[in-house]
Amino acid sequence: MVPTAYAHRFAQLPPYIFVELDRMRAEAVARGEDIINLGIGDPDQPTPRPIVEALIEAAQNPAYHRYPSNAGLPAFRQAAAGYYARQHGVKLDPETEIATLIGSKDGIAHMPLAYADPGDVVLVPEPGYPVYRSSALFAGAEPYTMPLRRANGFLPDLDAIPDAIYARTKIMYLNYPNNPTAAFAPRSFFEAVVERAAKHGFIVVHDAAYLDVCFAGEPAISFLSVPGAREVGIEMCSLSKTFNMTGWRIGFVAGRSDLVAGLSSFKANIDSGVFNAIQAAGAVALNQFDRLVPQINLTYHDRVNALTAGMAALGWEDYQAPRGTFYVWLQTRGGLTSMEMTKALLQKASIVVVPGLAFGGEGEGFFRMAMTTSATRIAEACERIKEAGL
Repeated sequence: MVPTAYAHRFAQLPPYIFVELDRMRAEAVARGEDIINLGIGDPDQPTPRPIVEALIEAAQNPAYHRYPSNAGLPAFRQAAAGYYARQHGVKLDPETEIATLIGSKDGIAHMPLAYADPGDVVLVPEPGYPVYRSSALFAGAEPYTMPLRRANGFLPDLDAIPDAIYARTKIMYLNYPNNPTAAFAPRSFFEAVVERAAKHGFIVVHDAAYLDVCFAGEPAISFLSVPGAREVGIEMCSLSKTFNMTGWRIGFVAGRSDLVAGLSSFKANIDSGVFNAIQAAGAVALNQFDRLVPQINLTYHDRVNALTAGMAALGWEDYQAPRGTFYVWLQTRGGLTSMEMTKALLQKASIVVVPGLAFGGEGEGFFRMAMTTSATRIAEACERIKEAGL
């Protein structure tokens, strides 16, 4: 049988480094090594019991066994609107300004296909979630890198983007609190983004997957809470990280009504929505936010404290301890590249991390640790790094 070649658009994608990392980890496990996995951004704790029980009950409702509506279950959208009002002071119409997604990745990946044409520019933060760039390429648009650098607080330098690029821009992706750097965006930055978007007429897509994973100081700012933001953009929201629900695949888009409607209309040609029973359980999660989320965030705070103490003992103090997300962004040591550092940690200490290069060229020289294992194991990881001479 003659192998079928991939479509040409696949050739534009950068190498998927996570495949190589999985191979290396699997080989180490096969050798019998005790691996401490600080690589994957997937919560290790179970989904809170009230959410699971709500799913069990909802799954027995025959009315939920049929196709869901395109926009999503009304109860879920109402719960999302209530969550926004309580947690972020944003009043949204659940009928027109909120729609259910199959996880926020669903909305992020489909926005360029719905709104960008060949020749349009999509502004992509880097280091950043690889889907921003790949979705722009799939749409035939031109990704334009916005470097996130420590000297600027891991915020894009909006003044460094030429007016000629702004004039062709259709979408700007942002993500705060940020993966992988754990940076927060101040309100003044979002205000400057709104001003640029209104002036040049582009769409702001704020990836808010970690908006509520906060545990030190003030909570993170919702982009939609900034005056004028709802006229220029939308926020992609996820229950995955906030409620330990990554496998459930549920999120929602919120914000400017025509963009919400347009994305939903596009998706109607591709998928059939989220199982209504999952949406019913998601509504319970959002309605019980104050009961469920603080304990989850406290767990991450304890883990970050364990890592901070361990890194201080190693003399690794030239990094910012995160206020939120469950990531720590560290510079490599000894002149190693991010991939060399990753291999050294795996081979010498049996620790899995993610090289900065996995998040784009601007991530070179860094690596990411995820606090998705116990504080005890994180402390052990620091001890292993010390013993390995790293």
